[in-house]
Amino acid sequence: MVLPHSMRLRGYKCFNYLYKEGKRYHGYSLVMRVVRAKPNLMKANPKLKESELNSIKCAVSISHKVSKKAVTRNKIRRNIHNFLRKKLSSKTFQSDYWILFSLKPISSTKDSSDLLKECENLLLKASLLK
Repeated sequence: MVLPHSMRLRGYKCFNYLYKEGKRYHGYSLVMRVVRAKPNLMKANPKLKESELNSIKCAVSISHKVSKKAVTRNKIRRNIHNFLRKKLSSKTFQSDYWILFSLKPISSTKDSSDLLKECENLLLKASLLK
């Protein structure tokens, strides 16, 4: 499953802001960047309501260094999206943040359950989950 439209981070300005101003949390196979949301940087999306602009936004970046096969990269991305959708759709998190997960090349050798545990640990380390 993919992230719902209300949870997707879109637009190059958002990503530039995340890379410049975001606080990094490093794991063995993941890097998570977190920054306070600036809704005025978001690319306009007519599908979103005004209340959905202030919800948490996420993105997952997987390079060719992780795997040359798109099938493998997409499988990893879908697993992480599904995990984020389940974890962050509840009301036990800070909602005015943008999150970017970047996978390191070593993540291709890791089991998906290990990646999801590491993802959860990074969210806890950043105090986004309680």
